[in-house]
Amino acid sequence: MANNQASKSIVIDYDAIAKQESFKALVRKKNTFLWSITVFFLAAYMLLPILTSYTTILHQKAIGEVTWVWIYAAGLFIMTWSLCHLYVAKANSYDKEAKAIIAEYENGGGRL
Repeated sequence: MANNQASKSIVIDYDAIAKQESFKALVRKKNTFLWSITVFFLAAYMLLPILTSYTTILHQKAIGEVTWVWIYAAGLFIMTWSLCHLYVAKANSYDKEAKAIIAEYENGGGRL
């Protein structure tokens, strides 16, 4: 036998949520984080070819026959994994804030 209970349909007005001050604050915070991490990531990656092509800073020996360019390049891999971990952690916190904003809307806080 099939369950014939009517399912409750929730209609969400996303325009009303977008007008909430809490949503605007979340978007500003998220964009600030994303732009900051993007600039840092690109600067660190673009610095490697610039330093190796136009200077001799990274050509110096660091440990035995290993030069600083190899250490810098390995550091880029570590940085990438670290930034991915940081991004996931921040995204999870933003998801929690987004759920709180939707709950605020559903409780009548965001309706005009």
